[in-house]
Amino acid sequence: MEGVLDHSLRDVLTRVGGIDRCVSEFIRVTDQLLPARVFTRLMPELRHGSRTPAGTPVRAQLLGSDPACLADNAARLAELQPAGIDLNFGCPAKIVNRHRGGAVLLDEPELVHAIVAAVRRAVPAAVPVSAKMRLGHRDEALMLDNARAIAAAGADELVVHARTKLHGYKPPAYWDRIARIREAVHVRVVANGEVWTVADAQRCLRESGCDALMLGRGLVSDPGLALALRGRDQPAWPDLLPLVRHYGQLIAPRVAPRHRGGRLKQWLNMLRRRHPGAAAAYAAVRELNDANDIDARLLALLHGLQDRPTARHTEAQAAA
Repeated sequence: MEGVLDHSLRDVLTRVGGIDRCVSEFIRVTDQLLPARVFTRLMPELRHGSRTPAGTPVRAQLLGSDPACLADNAARLAELQPAGIDLNFGCPAKIVNRHRGGAVLLDEPELVHAIVAAVRRAVPAAVPVSAKMRLGHRDEALMLDNARAIAAAGADELVVHARTKLHGYKPPAYWDRIARIREAVHVRVVANGEVWTVADAQRCLRESGCDALMLGRGLVSDPGLALALRGRDQPAWPDLLPLVRHYGQLIAPRVAPRHRGGRLKQWLNMLRRRHPGAAAAYAAVRELNDANDIDARLLALLHGLQDRPTARHTEAQAAA
């Protein structure tokens, strides 16, 4: 979710509710000890008890291939009292993999073990250490080896994205493979991948045997999905449109003006999958590039929705 799901969107999504915990976008560790300001810049929740403004805990995610350097950075990060530290063995991005990070490390279970073990030793026992992996790099041959390596190294939790790096994000996700991993390790396993609806979630839990899910693109496209999984009412589009505008305001101080409009449209484009109102909003701003013009158009749309007493009922019928 790099480039989409950052602290601004975590702020907005956790305001909707239903989320137990977030994980930051990855913090790249190469060959140096990062200053504390790098961690707080990428994860400003560290300045507020490692929680979003809505009170949701956030774990910091590290990505790299040098066990000693990752351990040193994890120790410095632990001084900032994160809700936990997560290790990325799942990123499929080519540029990340070329620099020996993310899912490519799944070709080396011994290195995966060394990284997790070094980080676990480097941070206080009270700081949870988790890891996220895919089923493998090019295939699933080392799937169980990597899962066992992570568990044996002392991880408290393992999130499994049920596809290999080569699968990318192409459907389907192979949730039944997660069940095999669950049988092979003693730590809690969390299922991830291709969960867009309540029906997807129910099937994923059934096939994987897990009792917890990590939501990625599904939650970004449908911010009420976590609430729906708990049997609670989801927000309708008139409730979400103010949050889209708030997201635009949050990114304004740190995103270059020429990119702000693109970020807003990127999220609106994803929201179209679930909300007909988002499709109309996207069509209304698609030709605009200036973030202020986009915000003004969204504000006009919001006023229009507020003037229509049946707007929520209409969207509920359309989305049903």
